[in-house]
Amino acid sequence: MKIKKILFTVLTMGMMSTFYVSVQAAESGTIQQGITIGGVDVSGMTPEAAREAVEAEVESIKSDIITVQIGSNQTNVSAGDLGIEWTNTDVIDDATKLGTKGNLIQRYKDQKDLENESHNFELEFQASATAIQSFIENNCVQFETERVDGTIEDDGYGGFTIIEGVAGTKINVEESVTAVENYIENEWHGGSGTVSLVVEEDPPRGSTEELSQIQDCLGTATTYYTVGDRGTNVEVGTQKLSGHLIYPGEEFSVCDQLVPFTAENGYTLAPEYSGDRVVDGYGGGICQVSTTLYNALLDAELEIIERHNHTYSVSYVDASMDAAIAEGVMDLRFRNNYDTPIFISGNAYNGTVSFYIYGKETRSADRTVSYYSTIESTTEPEGYTFYAATDQLVGYLYQFQYAQNGMSATLWKVVTENGETTETQVNTSYYQPMKNGYEVGVLLSDGSTSSAMYTAIASGDLSQVQSVIASGGGAASTTPSTESWETETYQTEVYQSEVYQTEGYQTEVYQTEVYEPETNAPIITEPETTQTEAYQTEPIYTEPETYPYDPPETGYNP
Repeated sequence: MKIKKILFTVLTMGMMSTFYVSVQAAESGTIQQGITIGGVDVSGMTPEAAREAVEAEVESIKSDIITVQIGSNQTNVSAGDLGIEWTNTDVIDDATKLGTKGNLIQRYKDQKDLENESHNFELEFQASATAIQSFIENNCVQFETERVDGTIEDDGYGGFTIIEGVAGTKINVEESVTAVENYIENEWHGGSGTVSLVVEEDPPRGSTEELSQIQDCLGTATTYYTVGDRGTNVEVGTQKLSGHLIYPGEEFSVCDQLVPFTAENGYTLAPEYSGDRVVDGYGGGICQVSTTLYNALLDAELEIIERHNHTYSVSYVDASMDAAIAEGVMDLRFRNNYDTPIFISGNAYNGTVSFYIYGKETRSADRTVSYYSTIESTTEPEGYTFYAATDQLVGYLYQFQYAQNGMSATLWKVVTENGETTETQVNTSYYQPMKNGYEVGVLLSDGSTSSAMYTAIASGDLSQVQSVIASGGGAASTTPSTESWETETYQTEVYQSEVYQTEGYQTEVYQTEVYEPETNAPIITEPETTQTEAYQTEPIYTEPETYPYDPPETGYNP
């Protein structure tokens, strides 16, 4: 019994000694020896000092590198770039209480544990979802692989060769953000680490079974062009549009495939509309490509989303059958409203441009579709358009364009099916009248400019321009002589009329007035014969929609 009492007394005295030490530590407000927080030794520190030390460690941890796995690829990111924040800041209080709080026995146990082994409090973090998403979108999507959809190619023998697609990989951004958040909150406590993003397979469209259904010609159209610079643009544009596969419900923009209209993109300088005159521009003539495709689409009865007519009527199709395009201003857009893919095939060679729309024919065998246009009204041009040729002497008078009527035209669609014929309005197009246009020399022989000629140009009166020429660039004479005015015959394009002419040229006679003033100014006239393009067309087609159109301020390619 005495031994037990002695042992109890000794134990009690030891515990009291430990308790005394704990009380002293608690009273001094310092952390017990052998305690670390996130690997930082905070023994003997006040809570405030410990917090400062840990915060410094957290700032250092933000530079730790985490490896991000994206499929078979990987990249690195700093913890700071993931927006990490220290979340268990109350760990300072837990560290301060260890060995100084609780009953006597608990304090004694904690003290003994600390004597034998130090105690580390782990730091806990959370990341910013916004920062994670930004990192993925800016640094990880580059490791995605593009799927390659299945497609077909013309085999040159009236059939198609199917080219199978290849699956791609795509990051599931939303799930990947969650994966990184969970890793930071539950697994990572600083230092290096590895986390994997959620990468999914992106299967290709166009199975062999689906593509094998493309066997029927749903629509076709042909127009004719003159070889040369304009013809080069027609051929380049046709090549860029040919070979596209469009899946059900998918939209297609013609401009997206053709732009930019630059020499680097294969185009040459050729006539195009700019404001109220025709000038040379890269891609001139490209609208014949969009127009020919438009009519093939309509023959196939595809859904037209956007179409515009030209400012002035064109010669290669009837009125209201054209489709003008201009980069950033006008486009030809359509949607595949079939349940199967469609394929665009086009060719342009030696003056003939054609487009074919292939797919699976689902329309009834006895369904026929045709289109015709009517001229609702015409407007005759009034006056003239003059442009000052600042590099030419007074006496230079060059007619660069000839008058043509404006008109309002309507396109109609005629469908015969099951013995019944229906006729619906497709669109209405408004074409402006074109004035006779002249370039006029304004330089005097001494290098100055003729104010009288500028006044005459501003008047819009051809007789005043002629009078200034007759006076040698001075004030206009009251009765200009016309003895030396010459008459020449020009061959021009066949423009729209109610009866469309498909063969040969329409020849008109224009009066080109060139007065020979008694000056040294050169007398420059129109070439004796100027041949522009004439086109033959086949019956063309269009979709039942109406597209009001205000002519753009910028130029586009007729």
